Amino acid sequence: MNLTQRIRVLRERIGLDRSEPQDNGTHLRAAVDWLRRAQDATPDDGVAQAWFVRPGSWARSYPETTGYIIPTLYRYAAVYGDADARARARRMTDWECALQFPDGGVVAGALGDSDQPTVFNTGQVLFGWVRAFEVEGDERYRAAAVRAADWLCAAQDPDGCWRRFGSPMTSRHVNTYNTRTAWALARAYEMSGDRRYLERAVGNCDWALTQRNDQGWLAHNCLQDDTQPFVHTIAYAMRGLLEVGAIAGRDDFIDAACRIGTAVLDRLPHHGRLPGRFDAAWRPTVRYSCLTGNAQMAVNWGRVFQLRGGERFRDGVRTINRFLKTTQALSGSDAERGGIKGSHPVNGGYHPWQYPNWATKYFVDALMMEDVLRRADGGAASAFYG
Repeated sequence: MNLTQRIRVLRERIGLDRSEPQDNGTHLRAAVDWLRRAQDATPDDGVAQAWFVRPGSWARSYPETTGYIIPTLYRYAAVYGDADARARARRMTDWECALQFPDGGVVAGALGDSDQPTVFNTGQVLFGWVRAFEVEGDERYRAAAVRAADWLCAAQDPDGCWRRFGSPMTSRHVNTYNTRTAWALARAYEMSGDRRYLERAVGNCDWALTQRNDQGWLAHNCLQDDTQPFVHTIAYAMRGLLEVGAIAGRDDFIDAACRIGTAVLDRLPHHGRLPGRFDAAWRPTVRYSCLTGNAQMAVNWGRVFQLRGGERFRDGVRTINRFLKTTQALSGSDAERGGIKGSHPVNGGYHPWQYPNWATKYFVDALMMEDVLRRADGGAASAFYG
C-alpha cells in the first residue's frame, strides 16, 4: 500500500471516514445511481463487475450479478416510479439473452474470463429472466428462463447436489450455497408451472440439509475456505433454504434457515458491523466486515420476520442498515459515490480494494426491505425476487 492507501485504511478503521446516515430514500437514490454508472461504464448493457480502487478502473460486465440486479431495478422502478430503472432492467435482460449458450447455460465470470457455463451463474441470471417476463410479458424472456432451468436440471446429480459445471473462479466446486440456484429453479416453477423445477429445487435443499452440523452451520459453503465461510455465502445458502421452503411448503427448510439467521443475529454487535467470516461453531474468524454479506443478512432477517415473526429480526435489519449507511459515501468521485465496498475497511479479505456491483445491489434490497417492514402488516408478501 502507498501512503494514501494506508491513510485511507487507518481512517476507515477508526471511523474518521464515517458517513452520517440519512433517510433511506437518499441512500437508495445514491446506490441506484451508482448502479446506473456501473452499467454506463461498459460498452454493452451489462453492469461492470466492480470498480477497482487501486488502478482506478471499471471491470468488464458481469453476467451473473447483472442477472440478479434486474429484479432489484424492477422493484425500485415500481416503488419509486423510476422509468429509467425499468428501461435499464430490460436492456440488461436483452443483453443476457444475447449471451446465453444455445443449451441454456450462462458463462462463468466477467466477460472474457471464461468460455464455459457454470451452474451458479446460470441460476442468478435465471432470476432476471423470470422477473423480466413477469413484468414485461416478453416471450423471449420466458423461453430463455426455460432453457436455463432445463440446463440446470440436466446438470444436477440424482442426490440433488450440483457437482458439475462449477465456477472456474473458485477453488470449491461443491457449493452448499447453490440453494440459491435452487431458489431460482423454484422461481422458474412459479413462472411456468412446471413441477419438475420445484422438485429439483427441493432435491438440492434436501441435500444441503445433509451438510449441517449440530449448530446448523453448513459445510462446503465458501468461495475459498470451507472452514470459515464468508457471511456472503452463508447468506446465499440461508436465503435459498428460506425461499424454497416458502414456495414448496417445507417448514424444515425454513427452520434450517431461521437457525442460521439466529446464529448470525446472536453475533451482531450493537453498532451493526458483522465480522466477515464464521467457523463451524459460529465464532468470528476475522475482524473486517463483508459488506455484501451484511446487506444480504438484512434482507434475510426481513424475510424471516415476514414468514415467522420475531421483533429481533426486524430490529436486526435496522441495525445493520444503519451501519451500512455509514460506509456509503454520498459525495466524491462518480466511481465511489453511492457504491458499497467489498470489505470494511476497504483492504479486508472480501474483494479488497473493490466496489463489487452486487454489494450495492444488496444494499438497495436491504433498504427497500426496511421500508417494507415499516408498513403496518410488516410486508407479509415478498416482493424480493432475486
